[in-house]
Amino acid sequence: MARTFATKRHAALVGFLRKKRKDAGLTQVKVADRLDRYQSFVTDYERGQKRIDAVELVSIAEAIGFDPVEAIRLIKRTK
Repeated sequence: MARTFATKRHAALVGFLRKKRKDAGLTQVKVADRLDRYQSFVTDYERGQKRIDAVELVSIAEAIGFDPVEAIRLIKRTK
């Protein structure tokens, strides 16, 4: 299995999460507060400097307000 960091799928997920946050009208600070994390956590994953595991993806989806299955489908479609 290839590394996942810095791949097209990783880039697609990063862009998706950034867009979902902005579409929801949320700042990085607001999302971080909802996750009980520092803003740097959100900044790092939105810059593609952090991998996101499945549990984090679900938590981020809940904080922003989208179905995490959308993100999984996008990842699956990205080659």
